[in-house]
Amino acid sequence: MIDQNALPLSQFSSALRAAFKGSLCVAAVSGLLLVAACSSGGSSTEAAQETPANEIFQEATQALADDQPVKAAQLFDEVERLYPTSQWAKRAIIMSAFSSYEAGRYDESVLSARRFLDFYPSDDDAPYAQYLIAMSHYERIVDVGRDQARTRDAMQALRELVNRYPDSEYAREAQLKLDLTMDHLAGKEMEVGRWYLKNHKYIAAINRFRTVVERYQTTRHVEEALHRLVEAYLSLGVNNEAQTAAAVLGHNFPGSEWYQDSYLLLTGKDLRPAEDKESWISRTWRRLTTNSWL
Repeated sequence: MIDQNALPLSQFSSALRAAFKGSLCVAAVSGLLLVAACSSGGSSTEAAQETPANEIFQEATQALADDQPVKAAQLFDEVERLYPTSQWAKRAIIMSAFSSYEAGRYDESVLSARRFLDFYPSDDDAPYAQYLIAMSHYERIVDVGRDQARTRDAMQALRELVNRYPDSEYAREAQLKLDLTMDHLAGKEMEVGRWYLKNHKYIAAINRFRTVVERYQTTRHVEEALHRLVEAYLSLGVNNEAQTAAAVLGHNFPGSEWYQDSYLLLTGKDLRPAEDKESWISRTWRRLTTNSWL
């Protein structure tokens, strides 16, 4: 049986991450115990002060395998508290973050993962710590009709993961989830913007649709946002902006049903799509297409 003391943290955590990606079935984590365990004895937390770090760690790992993530997190925290300078402390911090995530205690998971990054920013498991932070926010995203603070937190954490660890095994998944969170926020802006438009609050509606065009231009909502700008600007009599929105929509999404609707709106007023190079819409899109987007 292999001694945990001889097993690098990266290998130990990688085995857990593999189990995590498979929904952490108990059998997978139990298999990890066969590799990582150094003894089968379990000590009580009451006697922790006299218990070696490796034994507390083993008890925590067993609790995780037994589907007791709350207990596991508490025991991993105990390892760090009692033996802060030992090699087990580093392992325990990331495992505590992992266990708290599994328990649905996302705030605790974030705190542990951030502590790991503070202490070991260049460690092989640093990308995974950042991943746990991002996922702890991502799991709490609610529908677009409710407050989006969690969504913004998730987007920030996911972006940090992609930017800081672009070559990690988590970067691609993080980018996919980042795209989803951006789509989520864009959907919220569109929902509010449509309400304003319906109630003839055109300036307020334009501000919402403008946010989608400027911040979430890679989402599926941008086509509709450009069309709604055509509607709002025509309602205000600002024809050059309406024509520009339609021109940008038609140039970038020529087969879009939203462009067809915009074209009909314009022609109904004897207007045609025409780009005003000085329009904020035109300038925004030029920044996007020349890769100088901020």
